[in-house]
Formats: sequence, C-alpha cells, structure tokens
Amino acid sequence: MTPLPAVLLCPHGAQRVAAGHPWIYRAAIERLTRPATTGDWVQVKDHRNRFLGCGFYNETSKIAVRLIADERVAPDESFFTQRIRAARDLRERLLPGATTCRVVNSEADFLSGLIVDRYESCLVIQITSAGMERCKPAILAALRTIFTPEAIVERGDTAARQFEGLPPSTGIIEGILSPSLTVRLGGMTFLADVLGGHKTGAYLDQQVNHALVARHCRGARVLDCFTFQGGFAIHAAAAGALKVSALDQSAAALAGAAANAKLNSVEARCEFEQANVFEWLKAAPSQAGSFDVIILDPPSFTRNRAAVADALRGYKEIHLRALRLLAPGGLLATFCCSHHVDGALFMEVILDAARDARRTLRLRETYTQSPDHPILPAIPETQYLKGFALEVVR
Repeated sequence: MTPLPAVLLCPHGAQRVAAGHPWIYRAAIERLTRPATTGDWVQVKDHRNRFLGCGFYNETSKIAVRLIADERVAPDESFFTQRIRAARDLRERLLPGATTCRVVNSEADFLSGLIVDRYESCLVIQITSAGMERCKPAILAALRTIFTPEAIVERGDTAARQFEGLPPSTGIIEGILSPSLTVRLGGMTFLADVLGGHKTGAYLDQQVNHALVARHCRGARVLDCFTFQGGFAIHAAAAGALKVSALDQSAAALAGAAANAKLNSVEARCEFEQANVFEWLKAAPSQAGSFDVIILDPPSFTRNRAAVADALRGYKEIHLRALRLLAPGGLLATFCCSHHVDGALFMEVILDAARDARRTLRLRETYTQSPDHPILPAIPETQYLKGFALEVVR
C-alpha cells in the first residue's frame, strides 16, 4: 500500500494542533513529502516527523488541512458510522427525547466540514469541505445504517463551499420529502422548509432558549424582533403572554410564522408585521414603555473581523431603541450569533446603549447555543451564540 502523503508542520503549526484545533493553515506547513491534491486524505506530522493525525488536504483553500482523526485510520463507511453514531449518542444524552436537532456539528464532533440535522424522519446534510464531498457515499451509507431516514436532503448552498472549490448542491438525495414537514421543537410544532428555509430549515441552535425566554413572558406584552418563523413568539404566547407583536422583513418567513402560530393554537395572541426592524424601532418612540419583554435575535451582523466595527454600531442602535420601549421592570432578551463578537464585547455594547438610554440593567440570565451544538473550548469557532436576559431596574 502506498503511504499517505505527509504534511510536515512548522513548530508553531504543530503547537496549534497539539492544543486541539483541527484547522491547519497554509502558513503552518513546512513541506509535503509528496504531492497531494484537493480532497486527499493525508497524514500530518510535526517538524520532528512525529505523527499528529490524519485529515483532508486542500491545495487552494486557506485551510490547507482539516484534521479529522488523531490515529491512522481510513475515512471509510465504518469510520463514519462509528463517528456519527457517537455524535447521535451524545445528543440522546444532552437532549433526551428530541426528535429534531443537530446530530453532527462539524468540528465539535471531530468531523470538520460535515453538518447533519435531523428533522423527525428526514435528515439534512451540509458538506463544506472537499474531503467530505469525496466521502459523501460513505457518509450517506453510515446515515442510512444509523437512522433509516425516510428522506435525505442536501443543503449545499453555503458560501463555505466556494472557499473549498465546491459548486452549490441542493436537493433531495433520496426518499420522499413531505411538502408540509412538521417538527417538534421545545414542545411546540413547527413547519420546516428544509429545501429553502434559513440554515437547514430552522434555527435549531435556539430551541432551548425559546423555552427559557418564554418563562418570563406570562402576562406580558412581548415584542419579538427578527421573528423568522416565530420560535420565540409562539413559545411566549404558549407560556401565557398577553400579546405578542412579532416583526420580520421577510413576507415568506411571516407567513410561516403565522401558520406555526395556528398549528399551536396561539394565533389569537400573536400579531405578525412585515417591517425592517431598525426602521420600526426608530419610528416607535411614542410607544415608550409599551412592552414588558423585548426579544432581539438578529441574523449575524458580521462574518469577518473587518466588519466588526460596523456590526457593533448596528447592535448598539437596536439595543438603544429597544431599551427605550421597555417598561420599568421590563426584560430584554438579546442574542448575538457572530463568532467575531464575544460575550464580553456584546455586553459592552449593550451597556453602552443602556447609558445612552439612561437605563440601569440587572443581569437575570445568560444563554448559549442549544446543547446539540456542542462547544469545544480548544476550538473557539464552535462557540458563537451568546445571549442575555437583562431587567430594566430603572
């Protein structure tokens, strides 16, 4: 058997791997022992020729190697079956009884470049690395063995595929997909558009937070900004909110949210309005004190470090205007899903807005992503969602 090409790292690159990060950038490579092409399975060694692991090579991406295993293995069906089964078992421990959740979360499950989401009997896969793309037949075989799904859908419409030299690829791979797929999330029923919806069809990383925030909404007047398909709004209404006003600029998302409200018999307490949230908040100063709970769950304002300053200005603006609308004793539940804005920086922006709004805040709760999106501290990119519940003291 021909030995695998070996990627030899410089000392700094080897230290990063030893610390537990699976991404090897091109600048960390001293040389290859023999040529490798994009998608090849390679072994990685330090500058003293000591074995560090195996992974997928890419000759054009900034991430030259994605480490997958710390032992000499082959990325075959048996390997993927073992690794995906371990990921599924973890979810069964962390979210017992969940029938809709993320079952493989890329680096957090030691499968960099692969995401698998379960929507009841349907699986949605998202492949963002050339090596995983080459292994797709083995991955699909493993998924059939573990889950026996009724349908497998691919959502290969992310920008990350372009960086790996991969074309878009979206559609039903196999099986029959219900045109009105419904799923259970946090005890509520939702329609899931796995072919055209945001992400792979739903914001699965918020499913625990929906219920946590809803606990504060009983008897409250609630404003849910960036509602998408109504996750926070519907949970708030089901928890006994007096009235929920939900905003989103997407007519299609609002139609889905209204349908979801009806599915859960809370449509009488939910009002959905198409609006640009920034403009709506700016035009609502006369409503000061008219909400008891305001929920801010915007999409990411930045996907790179260069845009962080602009993102912080956006975060400050929506917090400033939201705080002015809250009644004394009211609660602001706010979230940031950008990896480039950490929890401390996010809180700093909120407090800056509070000073301008002349509001004093009390921290009630902190939030993170649902446990089916595990966090590995050695890989900062696995921790991206953060949130706070802040009470307006005065």
